[in-house]
Amino acid sequence: MTAPGVALVGGHGFASRHLEHLRSAERSGQARLLGVADPRPPEGDAGGTPWFVSLDALLDAGVEPQVVVISTPPHTHASLALRAIAAGADVYVEKPPVSSWAQFVALEQAAREAGRVVQVGFQSLGSQAIDVVDRCIRSGEIGEVLAVGAVGTWSRTVRYFDRSAWAGKRVLDGVDVVDGVATNPLAHAVVTALRLAGCRRAEDVLDVDADLYHAHAIDSDDTSVVRVRTTSGLAVTCALTLCAPEQTAPTIRVRGTRGTIELRYTTDEVTVDGVDGRRTVTADRAHLLDNLLAHRSTGTPLLSPLADSGAFMRVLEAVRVADPPRQIAPEAVTWTGTGADRRPVVHDVDATLERAVTAQATLAELGVPWARRRPALDVLDVDGVPVAEVRDGSGVATTLSPRPYLHPVRTLGGVVVTDHLAADHAWHLGVGLAIQDVDGTNHWGGRTFTVEDRAYVWRDDHGRVRIDHHARESGSADQVLTWCDPAGAPLLTEHRRWQASSAPDGWWLDLRTELRSATGSPVSLGGPGSNGRSGGGYGGFFWRLAPCTDAHVRTAHDVGEQAVHGTTSSWLAWTAEFDSGTATLVFVAAHDDDTDPWFVRSAGYPGVGLALAWDHRTTVPVDTWLRRRVRVLVADGVLDDDRVGGLAADAFAGDLAPAPLTARHA
Repeated sequence: MTAPGVALVGGHGFASRHLEHLRSAERSGQARLLGVADPRPPEGDAGGTPWFVSLDALLDAGVEPQVVVISTPPHTHASLALRAIAAGADVYVEKPPVSSWAQFVALEQAAREAGRVVQVGFQSLGSQAIDVVDRCIRSGEIGEVLAVGAVGTWSRTVRYFDRSAWAGKRVLDGVDVVDGVATNPLAHAVVTALRLAGCRRAEDVLDVDADLYHAHAIDSDDTSVVRVRTTSGLAVTCALTLCAPEQTAPTIRVRGTRGTIELRYTTDEVTVDGVDGRRTVTADRAHLLDNLLAHRSTGTPLLSPLADSGAFMRVLEAVRVADPPRQIAPEAVTWTGTGADRRPVVHDVDATLERAVTAQATLAELGVPWARRRPALDVLDVDGVPVAEVRDGSGVATTLSPRPYLHPVRTLGGVVVTDHLAADHAWHLGVGLAIQDVDGTNHWGGRTFTVEDRAYVWRDDHGRVRIDHHARESGSADQVLTWCDPAGAPLLTEHRRWQASSAPDGWWLDLRTELRSATGSPVSLGGPGSNGRSGGGYGGFFWRLAPCTDAHVRTAHDVGEQAVHGTTSSWLAWTAEFDSGTATLVFVAAHDDDTDPWFVRSAGYPGVGLALAWDHRTTVPVDTWLRRRVRVLVADGVLDDDRVGGLAADAFAGDLAPAPLTARHA
């Protein structure tokens, strides 16, 4: 058989690699290089290859290619591919295949009607590492897949965006370009992560969140998080930047219930850490043009057919129609280098992107200082000073047990004293109620400590707390909540009131809550402590503190984490140096039952809770309410123990029992 004739559109830049490969294929008899189309003449000797100023000029000269390779600026792909198909050729087009969803639909239709095929140059999809990962997932080596993420930390100079008129543009002369970090430089990270999640075609995508930013003086994004929810229920979170301190190999991560898989697609290395131990393998990679030629001659399946770019095109379209990228605040960026070699480094960007993938959250949801602000459900204030934002938990990943919470909480002086979606425990959400075992449903997040396993295991047992009613009344934020099991069935009804009020040394946060069974039968509350993990009695009220140093934790009788953890003192105080200043928090509990023990962590992470099920289970009745109340003094600076004790003694001004909320919501 005569080797197929191939025309190359584009002769410089990345196209020069295709030219070199085609000349090699010609020498081996796989293809015949019929000509190159590029308005710029060849650099030096063309080696006897005919050179044309355009694809039209090549075709008008009577050249009849069976395959056209397109390696030109992204916004030219659609028209060139359509012209090649009309000329009867199969097409290899570099990524991204086209620059809008409408162009994708038109190209698919044209190829189908002409009986032609289109291979998209997502080279990572030619790697046999994809098959290695697929086999590991199918074998159950990492258990059930929970989520897929991609982290890409690259660095680009001013020269990179000055190299052409279209670089860094969303639109050029009225034509879509969409040259952003997720759609061009690190598009392979996006498409590979989607592929490992089994999300290939457009119909595999449920929705896309595109959170876009830039530090460079460009129109498009250079630092972004794109989150895709698939129709199979997985989240694919791609956290990408061109403003890292140094360039590292992008990593795709598949997280399962029993292990993880990491793929470094630039080197085709796969590391599996699962039930069979840890191992790393390096796979081979097929060239996608060779694959297209083999498809024509032997029917070998295409490795990157146009239809399998449908999911990626849903991402590109979401980026295209999103609000323009937000400029990253100058104080969050350090510029290095000089002249055209200048490049921006976004502060802590590596850790921030890692956290985004771990929490399956956008930068706005994380509350990154330079990111867009997500509007809160409500804001608590003291004498007109905002001190706490009420979050509804929307956007929180299923495995983190979505629920309402407060974050950020601040002192009157502006010191932030809460954290959420933390890098070490993404399911820690500011201030609120969280219980790991509610009749077998995990309302804490993360892994569950089970009686059967006597260990933490990932289970499909995460519930959600739904807000049925929220209102501001007499200075308080009142809520009616339903705690639901994984299927959405009600387990508990809760009435909750948040209230902020002034205090001599700061302000008081008052939380009142009452729980009642919504099942018609008593509901059992438990956690790691009651399920057999000594000292792990968390579950109930929980405050995840912001990162801090020099923490001084004490009660009326003891000092230090080990001494106060598990005790039942009337108050607990925490003084520490936070990012923006020193603050003291005084926790005081009151209820009509035995005192709940304090749960305290300061060495591993900063957190304080009151344990509803320290070492035995607690029952929520059907016909009466389980009530709890806690007040927290939030103060700037250091308060000595005598002052703390006096404030704690006056915390409830004689009202020690949690006031009933039922009548208010009747």
